Amino acid sequence: MIGRQFIRTLRRARVVLSAACALLAACGPHAPATEPAPPTALLHEGASIAVPAASPLRKALQVAPAAETTIERPITVPGVIEADPSRLVKIVPPIGGRIERVYKGLGDVVRAGEPLLTLDSADLAQATADAHKAQAALALADHTLARQQDLVTAEIAARKDLEQAQSDQAQAQSEARRAQSRLSQLGSALGRGNGRTYTLAAPISGHVIDLTGAQGGFWNDTNAPLMTVADLSKVWLTASVQEKDLAAVFVGQPARITLNAYPGQPLTGRVAYVGQVLDADTRTVKVRVALDNAAGKLRPGMFAGAVFSGASHEAITVPASALIQDGFNTRVFVERAPWIFEARNVKTGAQIGSQVEIASGLKLGERIVVKDGVLLND
Repeated sequence: MIGRQFIRTLRRARVVLSAACALLAACGPHAPATEPAPPTALLHEGASIAVPAASPLRKALQVAPAAETTIERPITVPGVIEADPSRLVKIVPPIGGRIERVYKGLGDVVRAGEPLLTLDSADLAQATADAHKAQAALALADHTLARQQDLVTAEIAARKDLEQAQSDQAQAQSEARRAQSRLSQLGSALGRGNGRTYTLAAPISGHVIDLTGAQGGFWNDTNAPLMTVADLSKVWLTASVQEKDLAAVFVGQPARITLNAYPGQPLTGRVAYVGQVLDADTRTVKVRVALDNAAGKLRPGMFAGAVFSGASHEAITVPASALIQDGFNTRVFVERAPWIFEARNVKTGAQIGSQVEIASGLKLGERIVVKDGVLLND
């Protein structure tokens, strides 16, 4: 009885196993599960670039129209503070000699006409002696001429003697004038002082900014300055403007100046002079701005920077982030239709803050990619 029951159970298990195998055979092998493909970021259609609706770039790209802005093209150039050439005199003694006294030292204030120094000069002594000799010769020539005139009147002397006396008197007059002019050029005259002490006076008011001689020394180089006097109440800012920017610089143009010594204290001025000669080595032109320096803060030799404001004009501007550099070309991505863009080369002008002037290649109101446009540059 038990044996028969076991046989029936075994037969049932075989039937179930056979059915399961048949079912597996009918279903066949299963293919492994695959992940869905990611959405396409960009589609290229000729020269156009389309951003599909499912593209993640739609969240990154920002599009805005090109705007028109009133701009003044700034020209930024380096410069240096210089003394006004018309207010600076290099004192060169016209004669040599020993320096007897120096009245003004380095940095002292001087007034026009004040004595700066005195020289004991053998050259002046010689010039004075020549003037005295010329005066004596003239006096003798005058006396001789008068005597010859009397003799001719009395018909005692010959006419030729009178003519010779007239010639000698004319020559003596010329020599006396020459000797006196020499003394006048030296700032002296007959009968003034001891005839050998030369006093050099200040030609202008200002400060002594350079001194190379000392009391007791000899100064025999009449081509080298012994002292320099400058009036620094007004100074120049001399800037070097590049050749390409020269057309935008003019006399009377406003200038904003920053000094390395006073970075937080900008100055303003106007262009007073634009150079007539271009430096062949640097391809720049000197431009000068007159600055008031009554407080004495500006010193020749200080480095500075100048910004010249160009004439204002209306221009198309875009954010700097919209520009894509492609080799030697600069381009933007213009929206031809919603989420369809086209790369276009443009020429840029001045940059004012974060905005850049577009000189050509873009029309007012055209919509362009202003952020993350580099993502389209593949």
